[in-house]
Amino acid sequence: MTTKVSDDERPELNPEPVPDVFQERDEGISAVTVSEQLQDLVLDSADVSEFLRELCDYSAALASVDDGAPLDCAVTLYRRRRALTGAGNTDRARALNEIQERMGEGPCLTALLEERTVVVDETLTDGRWTDYAQALLKEGVHSVLAVPLVLEQGASASLNFFSSAPRAFHEGIVASAEQYAAQAQRALRLAVRIGGKQQKADDLQEAMKSRTAIDLAVGVIMGQQRCSQTAAFEFLSRAASSRNQKLRGVAEALLANLTKNPVSTHFDE
Repeated sequence: MTTKVSDDERPELNPEPVPDVFQERDEGISAVTVSEQLQDLVLDSADVSEFLRELCDYSAALASVDDGAPLDCAVTLYRRRRALTGAGNTDRARALNEIQERMGEGPCLTALLEERTVVVDETLTDGRWTDYAQALLKEGVHSVLAVPLVLEQGASASLNFFSSAPRAFHEGIVASAEQYAAQAQRALRLAVRIGGKQQKADDLQEAMKSRTAIDLAVGVIMGQQRCSQTAAFEFLSRAASSRNQKLRGVAEALLANLTKNPVSTHFDE
């Protein structure tokens, strides 16, 4: 099943130039190209999780600090009624994201929840999020930049950079990251929107499969017991409750025992 994307769901291209720190190394690369490449990441990704991984790789490749040292990049995504989703371009970035999620506090979560940029100049002396600071120091991280990505209602995210050097993120880099984030959030907004529609489509298909299996099983019980549809459904429900199983599972098991073959439902993709 495919989900079509209408023209108004495509991210807008930003004509303003991106400062050099978040611009590709080749001369002549414009912000329009960056936006187009971000959009391509959305269209080429199978789901939101894959897009987040690609976004981390792409963002880390664009970013640099004054000493030229590579940065670890992570993205933290919150969607209503779902667990936090995270990704990173390195094992260290992924680990720091996971630790912060478990602790429930840190610069990245603060940026996400309060929709403001957070900078940690020196982990040793910052004084905020002391437990998470210990995790940062254990991983050799001395400065952090977390920039919010403003999404649609019910979703929020942050784009996070980790450096082994203290005071790696001065005002110029922060401004550059914020301008880049304005483009990245358009792409992430599109990815989340597509992912939400696909999830609804998948949920609907699963519901249809469940309903079909249950209806078939009810029909079998009606024929065997010569009872009403209501009585057959109640019989199936009691069986599911007594076995502590889902109604669909009991229905499929009944049909499988009847046919001696796995029962499947078919819908057009």
